[in-house]
Amino acid sequence: MKRYQALAKELGICIVPGTIVERHTDASENEEDKLLNVCYFIGPNGDVIGKYVKKNLWHPEREHLTSSTTDAHQVFDTPLGKVGLLVCWDLAFPEAFRELIAQGARLIVIPSFWTLNDCSPAGRAYNPSAEGLFLDSFLTTRCFENTCAIAFCNAGGPNAEGYAGLSQVCIPFAGPLVRMGGPSEGMAVVDLDLGVLDIAEDNYKVRADLAREDWHYSYRHTQAQ
Repeated sequence: MKRYQALAKELGICIVPGTIVERHTDASENEEDKLLNVCYFIGPNGDVIGKYVKKNLWHPEREHLTSSTTDAHQVFDTPLGKVGLLVCWDLAFPEAFRELIAQGARLIVIPSFWTLNDCSPAGRAYNPSAEGLFLDSFLTTRCFENTCAIAFCNAGGPNAEGYAGLSQVCIPFAGPLVRMGGPSEGMAVVDLDLGVLDIAEDNYKVRADLAREDWHYSYRHTQAQ
């Protein structure tokens, strides 16, 4: 983290350095150490502006990592505007986005390690690239349904090991402004005009509906007994 902070300050840029697994001990709870998957937003002066602990754990992760469970999602004021952080499998849950959007998030940054092999053999029998279809479809959908922009950064690597790649920056109306088509490592520089979000909100009025006092989806999911 110190090296990332120094780099952000040296270059005068914001950095979201993927995720870092951290050990957490709460002596007051008299529990064993917990492993948390943590994402940080570092500002251009090297300060940590935001921190998020992954909430929606992928099934194999649950034996090792601890979720942030019912902790509220947070939005951070940054030089880029109001930013929310999510991690990987959080993408599958519209509730996570809704919490961020209700607090005014305009850009949502999602570091990820998502491979084609995360699909079951039965699913891959239908479509070997099913997880790529999942990512492309959901990223564009989340932009439209939340009038937000998404910066999604996924791991790249050899095809033979199932890497999906597909890092992209998405906005409403246009979908991906850039899309790293293959699984190889790479870098893209994108001009992102957040003014398009105002146009989208004027058209769809998603945030306006969420702010209504009589909003009809103000409920909580409960487990059926």
